[in-house]
Amino acid sequence: MPPMSDPRPALEAIGLLPDGEIDLADAALQLARVDAPDADWQAARAHLSDIAREAVARAEAIAPDDLPAQAEALADLLATRHGYAGDSDTYDDLDNANLIRVIKRRRGLPVTLGILWLHAARAAGWDAHGIDFPGHFLVGLHGARTQIVLDVFDGGAALDARALRALLKRVEGAKAELRPGLLVPMGARAVLLRLQNNIKLRRLRVPNLAGALACTEDMLRIAPDEAALWREAALLHQRLDQVSAALRCYERFLAIVPRGDVAERARAAMEELRSRLN
Repeated sequence: MPPMSDPRPALEAIGLLPDGEIDLADAALQLARVDAPDADWQAARAHLSDIAREAVARAEAIAPDDLPAQAEALADLLATRHGYAGDSDTYDDLDNANLIRVIKRRRGLPVTLGILWLHAARAAGWDAHGIDFPGHFLVGLHGARTQIVLDVFDGGAALDARALRALLKRVEGAKAELRPGLLVPMGARAVLLRLQNNIKLRRLRVPNLAGALACTEDMLRIAPDEAALWREAALLHQRLDQVSAALRCYERFLAIVPRGDVAERARAAMEELRSRLN
């Protein structure tokens, strides 16, 4: 993408792409530019190019299906050479969810770090995916018949079933157990939405409703068919007393989800909003 002063057109272009054509790291960079307009995003992009070149060089000596060697090479590149690590001290700092800031600080959330690992793995030609594990984003390296699950927040530590069970219990409680579906690969768009959801939730806690709404609108730029986001945007507009905008968002939601209990609640909310306009 050429340089531009406003990254939002780039986000809207991403929203039109099939999932498999999304450049995950570059998309995260465009999202980061929205919240850090004065940051040196071109330096961050150059760093991403450096990571890709270094990953390609390392891949030359590694067999395509040697997952342990791939994991070791990624850890050496990102955790050792470039010093990336999870930020346990200031975990909720919004900089941890901004790729430009993460590249500068070498600290971040699991999902932001994961985007860097996925960027390197895909440059190397390896089959890697994000994993939407409860409360803790993970990265999976895939072979013909096997998978290695990596905790990129912990320097790329490989997690076996026992470690995954312990991680799940920390998130969901002592009674939690591993179950089917916990390690399903995520698409690029889903990874980006998880990244932005970290920002939205932190803004809601403040609360910063306008900031949460802005984040939701950026999420809709990259995922315009995500019905739940249109409903969230409608609710935020409603709480901010932006009636016309709330109605437009509810209409988009209903165009995607025209039937069901949630649709009926949306129609009831629209009736209440219309009464404010009379």
